[in-house]
Amino acid sequence: MAEKQVPSTIKDEALVTKRRNQMIRGAVTLFIEKGFHKTTTREIAKASGFSIGTLYEYIRKKEDVLFLVCDSIYKRVKERMEASIDPNQTSVQSLVHAIRSYFQLMDDMQDEVLVMYQEVKSLSRDAQDYVLQKERDMVSMLEQVIFNSLPGQRSETQVKLIANNIFVQGQMWGFRRWILQRTFTIETYTEIQIQLLLEGLNSKVEESS
Repeated sequence: MAEKQVPSTIKDEALVTKRRNQMIRGAVTLFIEKGFHKTTTREIAKASGFSIGTLYEYIRKKEDVLFLVCDSIYKRVKERMEASIDPNQTSVQSLVHAIRSYFQLMDDMQDEVLVMYQEVKSLSRDAQDYVLQKERDMVSMLEQVIFNSLPGQRSETQVKLIANNIFVQGQMWGFRRWILQRTFTIETYTEIQIQLLLEGLNSKVEESS
């Protein structure tokens, strides 16, 4: 699927990125507090640190801000996973490393993940399809790591389910944090989830040096 673009009247790409990052941070706080529909574009502008007129130089409508929040999440997930995954590695340790990196990113982006799952239904159908494809791409990256780490041990169907389980377990840290953080840190949560996964796969991994 081609990259979906949100039009801007500003031609300075660095400035567009800066302003939109400000929007994302401001909007996430408001969407958590009030929800997408009860938040106004004027409130988003104020939380972002600029005027409503300036806001509309970078977006067309309020939905664009929600789309930018969702898109930002997947871009950061993709960058983190690509940085942590070596497609040439075929050990279980490479899978463990990918999971740790992914879960840590979900901890870093707890608020964004929560907003995305609460509000993605407010996007247009085209935008929802775009976000869904991004998620499929991320899950496919995990599938490839699992295939490389467990060559010949699991069927394609099993690998798809394992990858989806890992993906949701990472996101669960964000949308069930008020329960999980009473018992776990992100480190203990990650290590226990990895332990359970490896026990389920009947695999083991050497401790990292």
